[in-house]
Amino acid sequence: MTSPAPAPSRHPLQVEDLRERVDAALRDFLTRRTTALTEIAPECVEIVDQISAMTSAGKRLRPAFLYWGWRGAGGENTPAVVNAAASLELFQAAALIHDDLIDDSDLRRGMPAVHKRFESRHAEQGWQGPSAAFGLAGSVLTGDLCLVWTEELFSASGLSAEQLARARPTFDRMRTDLLGGQYLDILSQVAPQADPAALVERALRVITYKSAKYSVEHPLLIGGTAAGADDKLLAVYSEFGLALGEAFQLRDDVLGVFGDPATTGKPAGDDLREGKRTVLIGRTLERSTPAQAQTVHTLLGDPELDEDGVQTLREIITSTGADQEIERMIGAATERAETALAGADLAEGEARSVLTDLVVAATARVR
Repeated sequence: MTSPAPAPSRHPLQVEDLRERVDAALRDFLTRRTTALTEIAPECVEIVDQISAMTSAGKRLRPAFLYWGWRGAGGENTPAVVNAAASLELFQAAALIHDDLIDDSDLRRGMPAVHKRFESRHAEQGWQGPSAAFGLAGSVLTGDLCLVWTEELFSASGLSAEQLARARPTFDRMRTDLLGGQYLDILSQVAPQADPAALVERALRVITYKSAKYSVEHPLLIGGTAAGADDKLLAVYSEFGLALGEAFQLRDDVLGVFGDPATTGKPAGDDLREGKRTVLIGRTLERSTPAQAQTVHTLLGDPELDEDGVQTLREIITSTGADQEIERMIGAATERAETALAGADLAEGEARSVLTDLVVAATARVR
């Protein structure tokens, strides 16, 4: 039996103080934007407050992959690339704000979701009209503003015009792919595949476009292309990123069912209430008895699903061995990522060790 890889002596997101520098870049940018919104009306600062709260948390994985993709391709350690990396956190904030609204999630990162915060604000002030409608409008506008500011921070990052031009096609494709993957995800909930194998195939496609490309591959390629990486290194980044991104999302799907809310920041079993047609659910249906499958179809997607219902679905999943199959898939994808990285010709020696450690940070997540 292979021993688990030893934990790095320093968390990979702390190397070269990257996390703190990304945090500082976001704070500086939002401070400047606060001034601009205050000129419209003091009340508009509430929008920035919501974005500041959303971007104050998070693992900073996407900025890390952009930064180390840049460094691995020979890019220097500059404030400009940190600013470019920080722009991905604004895009992530937009995706999460809109995702929580679509799913009607109450919590995000252990805090009320943005639409719930706007809703509470409306109720506390006793304003006219339904509080839920104000929450919806406020969160849509806040997410849209994050999208606008993603572009603004990336373009004004300080990277040269040539560097930005090289990275631009991937930066643009990342945003399109994520939104396409998000649409396919919600389509899967309302028009699910009857055949479990087809369900798994579609769920893997959602993973590719909603998570793997956006979370790992595209950030690496943005950093690599901006730094002038050759086609060989970019191909390695793609292979590594897609494999690791798959493992990352499969782990997230497991946590969406079995995760501790104290760790995940979301209510236990939320993915089950939302009716997420994940690979985990597909593998469960492939192995279920007719009675088990009927129970899954009955309970999955029930917004009022209580803890007993969540536990019933968990028991079916574990009894079929679907959770262990997902663990096997995570291990196989992680191994593909590590193999791809081993063959990479990286310009910066530390980039290899950090990217290796990021494999652990992205996939070794406890329930």
